[in-house]
Amino acid sequence: MLNRVANTIYWMNRYIERAENYARFLDVNFNLALEMPPSVAEQWQPLIVATGDWQAYTDRYGGVEKNQVIYFLGFDPENPNSIFTCISNARENARSVRSEITKEVWEQINYLYYFVKKGNEKERWKKKDPRKFFRKIKDGCQLLYGMYDATISRNEGWHFAKMGRLVERADKTSRILDVKYHFIVSSSQILGSPLDMVQWVALLKSVTAYDMYRKTNGRLTPMGIAAYLLLDPEFPRSMYKCLIQAERSLQSITGDVEHPATAELTRMRIAMEQTNVEDIFAGGLHEYIDQFQQNLNRASSLIFTSFGAVNTIIQETSSQNQ
Repeated sequence: MLNRVANTIYWMNRYIERAENYARFLDVNFNLALEMPPSVAEQWQPLIVATGDWQAYTDRYGGVEKNQVIYFLGFDPENPNSIFTCISNARENARSVRSEITKEVWEQINYLYYFVKKGNEKERWKKKDPRKFFRKIKDGCQLLYGMYDATISRNEGWHFAKMGRLVERADKTSRILDVKYHFIVSSSQILGSPLDMVQWVALLKSVTAYDMYRKTNGRLTPMGIAAYLLLDPEFPRSMYKCLIQAERSLQSITGDVEHPATAELTRMRIAMEQTNVEDIFAGGLHEYIDQFQQNLNRASSLIFTSFGAVNTIIQETSSQNQ
């Protein structure tokens, strides 16, 4: 497979996964804001911090206000990580590799693009309750995943797509865990309170993990929830499970366990197998997540230099527009 095609498929799926996660985060955070007691301020700043967009947000807006946050993360065309931008980029990438995907996949990406574009034009972020809009984005992305898995042959392209989705998913699960860390820092007085558990439950729901966690573990505890999202070997959005599946797809492509990118994912997986949640908390949850994200970025860079060391269609388009 050509490097350009592989890289474009990889990033097309990362963009879709990122858009779906942002839609979920906004939906869940909106629900959490409604559940907060009147005396507790709405927590929108930790959401921006956890997505890694805090500096870009403050440079443009300064103070934190709910509608501004929803617009910035959901609709802002100048934010390279907003839902609108990610869906637009995914569509352009899909268009450039149209021959590598199916009609069903293309039509669903196209539908998502026009759905979000229409929401942007209608200024959905100003609506009193935008949750239905974000849920439709999430559902549309999940339908796309199903179409991709049901209609694409298990060839190199499929593995690049899956790898992109899994790398992005691991990153976003780690970041939503970091949201809880920022809640703790900003509101340490709520530790151990009913409100503390409300936030942990919201964290589970933000990665659609609540039902499966209760079936697997029953009792809700902060340590149990963190362990589930960090280290569970079966839940598809746990950081550990994402690494296992990404490593397998990369091995299917390279056929070489000593390939630099494969070796980095393997090293991360083994490190997670050799730790436990007690050790993670003892060393600091935020510090562990920060190191995980650095290692994951290193693995992603190795994937890029190995298979996609050319400009994607989005990068080419962006440079032409500058």
